[in-house]
Amino acid sequence: MQRIRNRAQFQAVLAGPPVAKTAHFALHRAALDGAHEGRPLFAVADAWLGVLLPKRWARRAVTRNTIRRQIYETARAVPVGLPQAAWVVRLRSEFSRKQFISATSEPLKHAVRAELQQLLGKVAKAPPAGPVETGHVG
Repeated sequence: MQRIRNRAQFQAVLAGPPVAKTAHFALHRAALDGAHEGRPLFAVADAWLGVLLPKRWARRAVTRNTIRRQIYETARAVPVGLPQAAWVVRLRSEFSRKQFISATSEPLKHAVRAELQQLLGKVAKAPPAGPVETGHVG
């Protein structure tokens, strides 16, 4: 999995509407065939992932870093992987500071991971279809 790093890549992915949403996150997708200034935006045919965590929704840097780490780890752990495309996970609402007092608490990490698994599960590749065994001996 490649990481989205520059502004043009983020803008290309965020140009379209989200393909999946949860209470706190939105997932945007773009095809890899985009170009910027005559060069391809995504040079390698792979799944590209970017993270957008506005200070508006996560004021403390330690919270943003914790959420960012959870996003990359959860995406890496998707059993069947993400399809080859450019993906951006965007935080769209705040995790309650009253409920999650510590920015690096285990409850916050578990809540973020559970929501991300739900979000990424909506777009993960379907497992390859193999031969169907009927159990019938002929």
